[in-house]
Amino acid sequence: MSQTELFQQRLPEHTLEHEIMQRWSPDTLLWRGLARRYETDILTALENIFIAAPPRQLQTPGGKTMSAAMTNSGDCGWVSDRKGYRYEPNDPLSGEPWPQLPDSFLAVAQIAAQEAGYANFDPDVALINLYQPGTAMSLHQDRDEVDFSQPIVSISLGLPMTFLWGGHQRRDKPEQYLLEHGDVLVWGGADRLRFHGVKKLAAGEHPLLGSKRINITLRRAR
Repeated sequence: MSQTELFQQRLPEHTLEHEIMQRWSPDTLLWRGLARRYETDILTALENIFIAAPPRQLQTPGGKTMSAAMTNSGDCGWVSDRKGYRYEPNDPLSGEPWPQLPDSFLAVAQIAAQEAGYANFDPDVALINLYQPGTAMSLHQDRDEVDFSQPIVSISLGLPMTFLWGGHQRRDKPEQYLLEHGDVLVWGGADRLRFHGVKKLAAGEHPLLGSKRINITLRRAR
């Protein structure tokens, strides 16, 4: 996957006039538009990461191919295969360490986490999911990390996508929220192990990313 295929021609930087914060619960905050402050730096960092560690579709322990392609940056990376779900210090495709966690990712994550009530958040990994039209992610929990007291920070880029916000049981009916380019969602505390996912990405064109959505989730894995 080349840089030309991944990113469309850049638009001039702009300042978002109104950023809106929405509290879904005492432990969960959606900050609409925050990542647009760092748009250019984030997209440049993603280009470099995708060259060093291209997104790939992983296999579940049961042998199914995941819908979205993914990669990582940071001290370790989340991987899945027949051996199970886990964090690894090196990219299995290259054998090399994952690309360094970019400052722009850290800045957005720490600003949002601080506002949400999670002081001193220090993520060591960013999972990056690449969605094409028709791809989705079923309800799941993020539970491969060591310390559940640390929040998850999720950055949405590109096409809008419907986020499924479930309960603590898979059978709980999820609420649905539209996440758009630049939105940052933080959850932790009593919400840390909620089931969540995304519905199939609808076809469309984003002026910066074309017909795709990229999601960056920052967390403390170890």
